[in-house]
Amino acid sequence: MIPRETLSAYLDDALSDVETAQVEQALRQNETLRRQLRGLLQDRDRGEHSVGAVWRRQRLSCPNREQLGSYLLGVLEPAQQDYIEFHLRTIGCAFCQANMADLQAQQQETAPQAQQRRKRVFDSSAGLLKSKK
Repeated sequence: MIPRETLSAYLDDALSDVETAQVEQALRQNETLRRQLRGLLQDRDRGEHSVGAVWRRQRLSCPNREQLGSYLLGVLEPAQQDYIEFHLRTIGCAFCQANMADLQAQQQETAPQAQQRRKRVFDSSAGLLKSKK
């Protein structure tokens, strides 16, 4: 039987690919487990307000994108670098891993690609920056 915590992590997309596949296989084969999952979804819909639920929903332990970028560059204090490493590798936070993948892809951009992206952003916002007379 799959514990409630694992089902909750499944709903939060916080499991590894292997664990996710195991949960999905178990859900296909077990009506009791499907009822348990539906119950968990109903609890969430009613608004679970425990400290843990709020913590997970607000991603309070997740580093922000700037911190992830600094981690990628290796410029953080050792303790902060270690925490983010733990968060990404041991905890396996899918949200932060997706942010890291995006940051790494941006880092791999060639100079002309980066300039073209910056120009598109500038051009799209230049009208908003006109001075008022």
